[in-house]
Amino acid sequence: MPPKRRSSLPYHCARHRVSIVPVEFRDLRWAIAASQHRSLRQAAETLRIKQSTLSRCLRSLEHTLGSTLFERTNGGTRPTIEGQEFLDAARRIVGDTEALAARLKTRSRGESGELTIGIQTSLSAGNLRATLLEHRHRFPDVETQLVDGLSDHLTLNLASSAIDVAFVAEPNPRWSDRSLLLWSERIVAALPTNHPLARHDVVHWGELRREPLLVSQRGPGPELHKLLISKMGAADSCPVLRHDVGLDRLFTLVGAGWGILLILESATGMSYAGVTFREVQDAEGPTRVSFRAYWRQDNSNPSLRPLLDLLRERYPDLSADPGAG
Repeated sequence: MPPKRRSSLPYHCARHRVSIVPVEFRDLRWAIAASQHRSLRQAAETLRIKQSTLSRCLRSLEHTLGSTLFERTNGGTRPTIEGQEFLDAARRIVGDTEALAARLKTRSRGESGELTIGIQTSLSAGNLRATLLEHRHRFPDVETQLVDGLSDHLTLNLASSAIDVAFVAEPNPRWSDRSLLLWSERIVAALPTNHPLARHDVVHWGELRREPLLVSQRGPGPELHKLLISKMGAADSCPVLRHDVGLDRLFTLVGAGWGILLILESATGMSYAGVTFREVQDAEGPTRVSFRAYWRQDNSNPSLRPLLDLLRERYPDLSADPGAG
């Protein structure tokens, strides 16, 4: 069996023997500076080093490469043909390296990269929309992916690291890791415009009894249905029409007179034909649902930290440990 080729041996081809020549990154930058200024004195001043230091570096580089890179004359210093070829490659290496270093630096600060966010409410209006728009304005190089889902599904996605953070209506007793109390949203009834309740300024929970209720299987729909049951005191207080479709299709059904839809106020940012929005109240006034941000303490995605900082800036938690992650 022939012996294996050692990785340290130079590479052979039909015409040349090619070996690895050790050249420092600093040498590339200094050679580029010398070619730009065409004067070792001016290049040395720009680099803030002695001219003799730069001259020795270039001589050493030429000796290492076995090729003359610069012609030295009384009129200045200019690259040779071999030197120009070397400098073209050096500029590509330096440019690519500096660009990579800049990308890694911004990524380590969370200013670039990817962030996956789970949402449970609409983005047509409200605090979540404003928060995400502000985050995108501050960090345009962070690629954000949104995942819509039920509270339980988003919790499972968090636990499996499929998403980085979730904005979910509280309470969520299944989550024992990090969370931050954010905003609250009013409960709103989407009514057919010709419905008698649409003539009122507000709708009270008792007035919804026996009204056909459209319930989405997505987003906060199941939570809002549970809230309705708790307010009515009976599971059969309203005929329930369940649909596994998005809000836009349910609004169309409301406008067609199929029933009433309970939503959060963040979903009222768009107008729909034949649909009127009315706040839902009880004896104590508007009914509100609070939202929290949920995330894992051991999440190592650098892009998560700036979003959490933004949330704490907009919705400060005065009871929290300022150093907590």
